[in-house]
Amino acid sequence: MVKIKNADEIRNLIQNCPYEQRRIFSITAHIDHGKTTMTDYLLRRAGLMSDDAAGMVLMTDSDPEEQLRNITIFTSVAQLSYEYKGKEYLFQINDTPGHISFTGEVSRALRGSDGAVILVDALEGVMTQTETNIRLAVGAELCKPVLFINKVDRLISELRLEPKKVSQKIDQIINKVNDLILKIAPPDLAKSWMVRFDNNSVAFGSAKHGWAVTYDIIKEKNIPPLIFFEKYKQGEEGIKWMRQNLPLDEAILRMVIQHLPDPKTAQKYRMRRIWSGDVNSEIGVRIAECDPDGPLLGMFTKIFIDPKSKRPTLIGRVFSGTLKTGDLIYLVNQKKEERVKRLGVMEITDILDCESIPAGNLFAVFGFMTPAGETFIQPGSNIPPFEEITYVAEPVVSKSIKPIDPQDLARLGEVVSKWIMADPTAEFKFNQESGEYILSGIDPLQIEILTKRINDQVPINVSPPVIVYREKASKQGVEIHTKSPNGHNRIKLYVEPLDETTVELIKKGEISIEQDAKVRGDILREKANWDAKLVRKIWDIYGTNVFIDNTSGVQRLERIKSYIMSIFRDFINGGTLAKEPVMNLKVVMTDATVHVDPAHTGYHEIAGMVSSALNISFLTGEPKLYEPILKVNIKTPLGTEGEIIKVVNKHRGQVTNMETEEDTTVITASIPTAETLGIADEFRSATAGKAFFGYEFIGFQPLPENLQIPKILEIRKRKGISEELPTVKLWERFIYKT
Repeated sequence: MVKIKNADEIRNLIQNCPYEQRRIFSITAHIDHGKTTMTDYLLRRAGLMSDDAAGMVLMTDSDPEEQLRNITIFTSVAQLSYEYKGKEYLFQINDTPGHISFTGEVSRALRGSDGAVILVDALEGVMTQTETNIRLAVGAELCKPVLFINKVDRLISELRLEPKKVSQKIDQIINKVNDLILKIAPPDLAKSWMVRFDNNSVAFGSAKHGWAVTYDIIKEKNIPPLIFFEKYKQGEEGIKWMRQNLPLDEAILRMVIQHLPDPKTAQKYRMRRIWSGDVNSEIGVRIAECDPDGPLLGMFTKIFIDPKSKRPTLIGRVFSGTLKTGDLIYLVNQKKEERVKRLGVMEITDILDCESIPAGNLFAVFGFMTPAGETFIQPGSNIPPFEEITYVAEPVVSKSIKPIDPQDLARLGEVVSKWIMADPTAEFKFNQESGEYILSGIDPLQIEILTKRINDQVPINVSPPVIVYREKASKQGVEIHTKSPNGHNRIKLYVEPLDETTVELIKKGEISIEQDAKVRGDILREKANWDAKLVRKIWDIYGTNVFIDNTSGVQRLERIKSYIMSIFRDFINGGTLAKEPVMNLKVVMTDATVHVDPAHTGYHEIAGMVSSALNISFLTGEPKLYEPILKVNIKTPLGTEGEIIKVVNKHRGQVTNMETEEDTTVITASIPTAETLGIADEFRSATAGKAFFGYEFIGFQPLPENLQIPKILEIRKRKGISEELPTVKLWERFIYKT
C-alpha cells in the first residue's frame, strides 16, 4: 500500500489548479539509463518515500517481476505537488519502461502526456531505444521534449575524464538529440523544441547520487565550473553535499515548469495529430480548448492489472469535459456503455479517490474492462474517436499455449483476452485443430512475461518461441472466377501488392476502417493518389491489407458480405505459403453472383469460393516469405569493432554505418530477428563485456531466395499441415468455367 502523504492537497489541485500550473509528462530512456532511479527522487518530493530510500528502492518498479529482473516492465503513474516561485504546481508523471519488449507501454503513456523528459546515459550516449522514444514522443504524439543527461558521475569518477572531455561528451549528446528532433518534429515546432543548456531545457547530473543542475541553478547558486570534480574527489562527503545543495528533483521539476507545456497549451496543437475529428469544426475548437465544461472526450491509455488480485484498473486522460463518479460513458470502438463506479487518480499501485476529474488530468477507473486505446464520450454525443496509438514494433515471435487441464480452455481464452487488452502490441488466435492458443509478441521477453502472468491464473504448457514471418505478393495475381461447392454462387477477384504510401498511412493510424468514409477517402486521394470512385468502395482494412468491392449492380451482395469479410480476415491471418500472416495486400472483388434462396448461400458455400479465389490469385502473384529485421546499435571500444563485425556477418547481418566517437566505435547493423536469439552473449564475449548495444524492429525483408522453400516447408511441418508446396491445383475444382 502506497501512503499518500498529501491526498487532500492532490485532490484540490486536480479540481482547482490553474491550467498554466499543470504538467503531464512521461520519463523515457533506453534500458538501464536511470529513469526509475530518477523518478524515486521525484516521489521523495511527493512525500511517497523517505530521503534515505530515494534512488535505492526503485519504487515505481512495484511489480514482483520488475523487482526480480531489475527492469521496468509497466508504466507507473504518480501525482506530485511542487511549489515554485510562490505558485503550487501539479505534476502527473509516467515512469515508462526502457526495454524494446515493452515499448507499447511508452506509446500509451505518451498519448496521455504533453511532454517528455528524455533521459540519456552520459557514458552510453544516445542509444537505439532513445531514438525510438524521441520518434514516439516528438513525432508520433507531439510531446515536447526536455533532456536530462544522467550518470555524469561515471565520466568523472570511473573514466576520470578531464573537464573539457566531460563537456564535449555532454555537447555530443545534446547535438545528437537535437539532430533527431529537427528530423522528426513538425517543421513549425522543430526549432523551438530543440534542447539547450543555456536556456535550461537541458539538465545534467547523477540519479544514483541524487544531484542535478541546469544553467540557471549554476548561475543562481554561483556554482564554480569545477565543483563537481572537486566534490567527487572528496568521496561520500562530497556526494552528500551535492545531493543536499543541488537536489535532482529541483532541477528536473524546474526544467519541466519552464519548458514543458500545460494541458491547455499542448492540446491546441496535439489534437491535430491524435484526434480523428475536424479541429476546425465547432466541436473541435471546443475540445482543443481543454474546457472542463465542454463536451466529454477522453481515452483509456493503460490497463494496470494488480499482480496479486489480477483486478484491472483503467488509466487514461480526460481531454474535454469532466468525468464524474456514477457517470454513464459510451465506449466508441466497443460500441457499448459502462458505468463509472469508482473514480480517482493513480499513485503507483493505489487509487486516490476523487468525485470528479476535469479536462487536463490523468484518471483511474475501476469496475469494467476495455482495451487500451479506447475512446469514451457521453452517450448520445457523436464525437469522432482518437487516432490509433502508434506502435513501433510488430508481433514477430510466437509461442503456443495450452491449458494443462482441457476443461480450462474457455477460461484461458478469457484470461489471455484480458492481457491482450492491456498490451495490444501482443496478439493471439485460437487454433481449432490443435486446441491451443498462439500468442505472438515483440520478442521472447514480452511473451515470457505474458505467459507467466497467464500461468498464474490458468496453468498452461508453453512451447519454445518461434519467429513469425509474413507472406507478401510480388505482383498482381490473376483475376480469378470461382464458384461455391453447390455451384449456385460465384465471385471474381484479384489481388495485388498495396502501394507503400497507403501501407504507411495505415501504420501511422491516419486511415482505418472505423473512421468516417469521407475523411478516409479524402486522405487516400490527397496522399496516396487513389481513384475517387475506388475510395468509396473499401469494405475492410485489416492489418496492412485492404478489401475493395469494385462490383456493379450485384444483387443480394450484402447478404454474404459478413461471410466474405470473415474469410478475408482468416486468409490474412494465415496465407497460402505457410499459414503466416499476409501483409500489404489489396484484394479487389470485381463481380459476384448470389443465389436468390438463402438456403444456398450459407457460410460454407461462400467460404469455399472466396477462399479458393484468394489462394489462387495470391499464388499467381509470386508470393514470398518475409522475415522480421532488427536494427542493432553497438557501441564498442576502438580496436574491438572487427570482432563485432564478425558476429554480425555470422548471423546474416549487414553493417549499415560505422562512426568513431573519441575512443568508441558506433556500429549500426541490420540483423534478422531469427538470428538474434543469444547474440547478446556473443557481443559481450567478443569485447570482454565492454560493448553497449540496443535494438529495435525496423520492418520485414524478403527471406533470401535459397532459404524460401526450406523455411516454408519447415513452418508447414511445424504447424502440422501438408509438407508440400501449395499449387493452384489444390483449388482447381472451385474455378468457374463458362
